[in-house]
Amino acid sequence: MRLLHNTVAKQLTAVGGALFVASTPLIAQQINGTPGAPNATTTVDGHQLPNPPSRFGGVIGLDARESKPYWQPQIVPPQGAPNILLIITDDVGFGAPSTFGGVIPTPALDRIAKMGLRYTNFHTTALSSPTRACLITGRNHHSVGFGVISEMATGFPGYDSVITKDKVTIGEVLKQNGYATSWFGKSHNTPAFQTSQVGPFDQWPVGMGFDYFYGFLGGETNQWQPDLYRNTTKVYPYVGKPGYNFTTDMADDAINYLNQINSIDPKKPFFLYYSPGGTHAPHQPTQEWIDKFKGKFDMGWNKLREEIFANQKKLGVIPENAQLTPWPDDLLKRWDALSPDEKKLFERQMEVYAAYLAYTDNEIGRVIQAVEDAGKLDNTLIIYISGDNGGSAEGSPNGTPNEMTFFNGTDVPVATQLKKYYDVWGSDKTYAHMAVGWTWAMNTPFKWTKQVASYFGGTRNGVAIAWPARIKDAGGIRNQFHHVIDIVPTILEATGIPAPFTVNGIQQTPIEGVSMAYTFDKANASAPSHHVTQYFEMMGLRALYHDGWIASTLPFRAPWEGTKPEPEDIIKGLTWELFDLKNDPTQNNNVADKYPEKLKELQTRFWVEADKYQVLPLDASGIKRMISPRPSIVAGRTEFTYIRPITGTPQAIAPSILNRSFTISADVEIPKVGGDGMLTTAGGRFAGWAFYVLKGKPVFVYDLLDLSRERVESKAALSPGKHKVVFDFTYDGPGFGKSGTGVITVDGVETARQKLAATLPFALEAGESFDVGADTGTGVEDNDYTPPFAFSGTLNKLTIKLGPPQITPAQQSNANEKVAVMQD
Repeated sequence: MRLLHNTVAKQLTAVGGALFVASTPLIAQQINGTPGAPNATTTVDGHQLPNPPSRFGGVIGLDARESKPYWQPQIVPPQGAPNILLIITDDVGFGAPSTFGGVIPTPALDRIAKMGLRYTNFHTTALSSPTRACLITGRNHHSVGFGVISEMATGFPGYDSVITKDKVTIGEVLKQNGYATSWFGKSHNTPAFQTSQVGPFDQWPVGMGFDYFYGFLGGETNQWQPDLYRNTTKVYPYVGKPGYNFTTDMADDAINYLNQINSIDPKKPFFLYYSPGGTHAPHQPTQEWIDKFKGKFDMGWNKLREEIFANQKKLGVIPENAQLTPWPDDLLKRWDALSPDEKKLFERQMEVYAAYLAYTDNEIGRVIQAVEDAGKLDNTLIIYISGDNGGSAEGSPNGTPNEMTFFNGTDVPVATQLKKYYDVWGSDKTYAHMAVGWTWAMNTPFKWTKQVASYFGGTRNGVAIAWPARIKDAGGIRNQFHHVIDIVPTILEATGIPAPFTVNGIQQTPIEGVSMAYTFDKANASAPSHHVTQYFEMMGLRALYHDGWIASTLPFRAPWEGTKPEPEDIIKGLTWELFDLKNDPTQNNNVADKYPEKLKELQTRFWVEADKYQVLPLDASGIKRMISPRPSIVAGRTEFTYIRPITGTPQAIAPSILNRSFTISADVEIPKVGGDGMLTTAGGRFAGWAFYVLKGKPVFVYDLLDLSRERVESKAALSPGKHKVVFDFTYDGPGFGKSGTGVITVDGVETARQKLAATLPFALEAGESFDVGADTGTGVEDNDYTPPFAFSGTLNKLTIKLGPPQITPAQQSNANEKVAVMQD
């Protein structure tokens, strides 16, 4: 081993227009083996990535026989650097898993907590992709463009959903320091407008430092028929596999990947980022897991909440002085006030949710076991984050068999849910989410839920960290305040790898989190937190934590009221509360009137942090941002032509027919036998539309959230030969989700005309694509066909022409209509 240098780097770094001197000890570069030999390895100081090549150390003569070769050494991490298994689940409230007092068994999370440490005071951002952006960059969500989810991106630096090149991910840093890097499951950090198969791919996992990716790019996916990519290639692993579920498939793929690395290069350390869809809606566990929870929740959500609170006190995961926050009687019914039908339905919803969490944890346990089976558990740092925010309230107070109802402003009555969906809840016939009462219970002991950044019900998540070779206080509990931006610096300290000054020639902004590694030692179990100040902001709601105090704005709408108007004055129009967390750890007792100067101090600090981290301008809008135009390869286009079948096009870069008139024209050739199949479709079983030929007849179907379907069907079948088949829709706007008239013509002759009583206002089914010539994923009308339903004639050309959106500026600005979607 040869030490090349051990100096101190001093670098002028520009941040926000100001210059400061960063003084960081350089890591001693280590060369193992004979320099220039094929098996020589080296670490790098890590401040400049990629590391400049070392000088050629051989001899070059006129004749190769008189010369001496010299190979550049292979780059490896510092000696003893651990493998990294980083796990984050989705929409799991603090009180859901057994590890933090819940009644849902999570033995994998329990195992990590018993091997290592349980963190009880860890925080996220209150929403999915913002938390995940923090997790992979070590910077605040607005700093890396993820002030909200990508589907709501706006053209401001803190909100455009673009992680710029001066803020590279931990995957990129570890990869360039010799790690094998991989990402499994959910990637909600690719701009929705850059998710097509033609790229660009620099914001995909494989473009952000991960050698291998197997998962989905949006906020959610159907677990039975998922919208998946392997690296950048669309794949359909469920086809021909009855009973397939992505939760298991994802674990299988990760285990196979680990086996591959261990078999081919057992010395190479891995960084595996494991991010399952559970328990984000749709709740879709296998029937085996659902059966385990039958009858387990007849006590109702109020008594369950009390049980969880008692468990948390016994486990020591909440302080002794913690109070159970009161039930929100002004927002949600108590269990005893429900009707028998409501109780029956809601119990079923919770059984399926519990099954989904337990199933997800079980598959995570299989991956952890694979690490142990490979003999690598001892030197693997495992970080298991239970949820990327609090439990989700997007299921509405009654729950829903189809989460897309929330995104389209529609409620589903209990009677309809019981009649049509009760027996299939959780199967591929539902896209289910549970009633908010259960969500509130899963966030015990706190109040509020996902989306609410100002209260711990939205931001407090349990974490377990184990590293057997390093953490010896097995089963210990840590109560220091920390935030998801602290994970990257923790990994860097554990691996001995510094945060780089430059990557690929671009100067990097500083990491904004602090390492949690000081808590690994038992001597520091009660040490003061190194994370002293943290802002929170999501859709106008905000809070400022500083040294044991937090100032919080009261929500101006419940998270399940997605179409409720935003406040007129988001800057001065909100009510602030103040909490002394040392004496009131659950934000139960507002002391703003008692300590007005402290409240003012924290409010002032918020604006300082907001200016520092690109939080401005504040925006309280919801649906309005979701439907706002964004840059994409289809921006401004009104005509789309396809000369061959094409499937799997993401909706964000496909023609959208919502809230406008449109025309679909297909030049087809019908054979003497056959000629049925899909011409074009978007969405799927739970919200979408399709134009196809069935028994020789052209048919257009508009699927209104699987609650009803509007249908236009030609009276006569197509004869063999060439035809121009057209569906023309005239929209009855202006407004969202209005009615319209659909007309089918064949070779210029009208063959069908039908009034469509309603259309979808805001969104098709998430995770489904736009297809021409076949239908991938789920079908729009199960009674007519089974995907892929490829067109068996010849589709010579298909053209879609879009009229202008029929939304007035006032409607676009408010976007708060409750939409009446027809129900069977």
